[in-house]
Amino acid sequence: MSENHVIPTGVENERKLKWALGLTGTFLIIEVIGGLWTGSLALLSDAAHMLTDVMALIIALIAIRIGKRAADDRRTYGYKRFEILAAAFNAVVLFLVAFYILYEAYQRFQNPPDIEAGWMMAIAIAGLIINIISMRMLAKSSEHSLNMKGAYLEVLSDMVGSIGVIAAALIIKFTGWWQVDPILAVLIGFWILPRTWKLLSESLNILLEGVPLDVDMKKLQADLMALPGIAEVHDLHVWAITSGSNSVTAHLLITSDAAGVVLMEQAQAVVKANGIEHSNFQVEVTAHSQSAH
Repeated sequence: MSENHVIPTGVENERKLKWALGLTGTFLIIEVIGGLWTGSLALLSDAAHMLTDVMALIIALIAIRIGKRAADDRRTYGYKRFEILAAAFNAVVLFLVAFYILYEAYQRFQNPPDIEAGWMMAIAIAGLIINIISMRMLAKSSEHSLNMKGAYLEVLSDMVGSIGVIAAALIIKFTGWWQVDPILAVLIGFWILPRTWKLLSESLNILLEGVPLDVDMKKLQADLMALPGIAEVHDLHVWAITSGSNSVTAHLLITSDAAGVVLMEQAQAVVKANGIEHSNFQVEVTAHSQSAH
């Protein structure tokens, strides 16, 4: 198996999150001080994103720790669903931050600030380097976990913010056009919103036990119906406990010629081919078959 197809383990994800948290948390302090000192709203908005990065990484770490707990009599599925709650919470926080930035930008247009463009650019460059390092650490894990994806999107949005702050600092330094600072802050806010909505909608889909995005219900039902001996498939339900942990239950109506054990093995192979690891089938025999016995 090539390295590109290896799914990161919980231990590996936890290690990456700790490194990203250390880098991001350290720079958050620097950026807040720098934003207040230079008077840049764009830099402060980037600091606000950095704050949500820190929150997201902390919550993601907590989610992984709690998710490791074994199932018990009260939580028969364990605690892995907590990762999805963490992802949803991060999305809500991002929405609040984006709207705050929009409000603060409006206030800045009413009261123009004095901005130290040189220090503003230097701090933004340092932030960009930190974000790139954190993104590279989280990128692979974000493909397999909504919890990690939430943390990755936080860092990604902050990286874009850092690039924008650098550009704004250059414009202010060489043209004196200070309005680019709040304008950039608004653009950063609007850039975050659709990505945040996507994360929130994916999280809510799992919390509402909706069909996972990587599962085609019509294809799954057709594949099951194509098995010899199955007359009908009904009460078909597919959901996910957490990212990549899909489950299915279904009632299979079989004919008299169907060998139950073999048919169950075939049905399990079908659902695995459709990206579902856990399956639970209830086998029912047709009325015609029962009367024949």
